[in-house]
Amino acid sequence: MKKETSSALRIWAVEDNTAYRQALAFIFKKAEGLELETFSNAEDALAALRNPPAPDAILLDVQLPGMDGISAIAHFKAAAPAVCIVMLTVFEDPDKVFRALCAGASGYLLKTLPAERIVEAIREAVAGGAPMSPGVARAVLGRFVELAAPGRSSDYALSDREREVLELMTQGLIKKEIADRLGLSFHTVNAHLRNIYTKLHVGTRGAAVAKALKEKLV
Repeated sequence: MKKETSSALRIWAVEDNTAYRQALAFIFKKAEGLELETFSNAEDALAALRNPPAPDAILLDVQLPGMDGISAIAHFKAAAPAVCIVMLTVFEDPDKVFRALCAGASGYLLKTLPAERIVEAIREAVAGGAPMSPGVARAVLGRFVELAAPGRSSDYALSDREREVLELMTQGLIKKEIADRLGLSFHTVNAHLRNIYTKLHVGTRGAAVAKALKEKLV
């Protein structure tokens, strides 16, 4: 059955490996409500942004010919501030994960993940989540801990429940997992996340986790 273009999420994949790019195209062709367009480099994708509509999310390879993926994040965000960017990589490099999240990436995934998880991660990112492979989450947690300043500068008036949610975020749990762990509804977790972002004066999950660890809020 042909997908309804009007309601489908527009996803771009910027990936220079032809075989993996074709694999992504095959995966997303079977996914309901998602439409995928692929590019082999960041420059071509940035040029395509001049012709709206912009995509809802971008799967962005870290290692690209010409402009690398991490450098491209700021350019994509400048051209399309609302776009969700999920990085794809082969290696768990804590420094690159940290740089990507600080630049505005919403998630960071290993290419070895099952196809279903890639699709789920894109839906999660568009819904406001921050998908990460478990190994990546551990790596970035370690990186943030290394950079953490001693002492707690402020508690930002976080409630006990908000602090619980924030702590689980730093462990790499996604919203559904947080809801299951705390016995809350998905919508309640969403509400707590909005409050956390407001109180911490951040706009992304990555920034919230970075601040929580740097200032020892959890």
